[in-house]
Amino acid sequence: MNKIALLFVALAVSISAPAYAHDIDLDGDTAPNAMGGQMCTGPHMVVTPSRPQTPQDVERARDVIDTLRRTLTRYHDSRVALSEGYQIFLPTVPQEVYHFSDYSAAQQEYIGHSDLTRPGSILYVKNPSGEYVLVGAMYSAPADYTPDQLDAIIPLSVAHWHAHTNICLPNGITLDDVLRGEMGASNLDIPGMLPASSPSAPAINQRLGFLADGRFGFTGKIADAAECEAAGGHLLKQAFGWMVHVYPFSDDLKVAYGMSVPKPPPN
Repeated sequence: MNKIALLFVALAVSISAPAYAHDIDLDGDTAPNAMGGQMCTGPHMVVTPSRPQTPQDVERARDVIDTLRRTLTRYHDSRVALSEGYQIFLPTVPQEVYHFSDYSAAQQEYIGHSDLTRPGSILYVKNPSGEYVLVGAMYSAPADYTPDQLDAIIPLSVAHWHAHTNICLPNGITLDDVLRGEMGASNLDIPGMLPASSPSAPAINQRLGFLADGRFGFTGKIADAAECEAAGGHLLKQAFGWMVHVYPFSDDLKVAYGMSVPKPPPN
């Protein structure tokens, strides 16, 4: 797997002929298969179980928060992140949380070299004005890491590491393509693309590609290999490795290491 394929993002996201209608509002601005602010277990995600909390765990968790607060200070302006090599994952796809990812840092995380001062992804939300507002960061780890190895980075008693599983992608689309933001917009033969006869097709295909199709992707309806193949796709048993979000601007550990994106600070 090359460097691009080693990255996460939180991944990600995965219309008017009846065969293409998959719970999407053609006049809306959200993708039904976009990564939301609430991460839940199910066929597409597994999370680490909680462990009994110790004072040492709490101290380590607060040390991570303190480290991230210092690290992220200069990234309140998202342009600084871009100038330092971070890239927006799927910038044209509406999402509740946007991952600005450093491919080099992510590669190091996926070979087991964690650096809390250089997270693989920085997390932003958009405010009503469309500006990016900093909320946190994401760390990653190799897919074959044991719970003890994950616990050594971020304690399992305060955080839930997660992994994306059973992901159906249309044939003609690879994980590398998704990471590069190539959603098949120029290829209407890819399953899930809107037929050209639809008045809304050009704009939606350009912005979302196959991700507007609720069958495919990281929250798609398909999680079975045979069903995926029948739909014209291929199933990834696991995409990327382990990931954990940290929202360090809250003093409440349940929020800082929670599964939901908190509201950004007022300033």
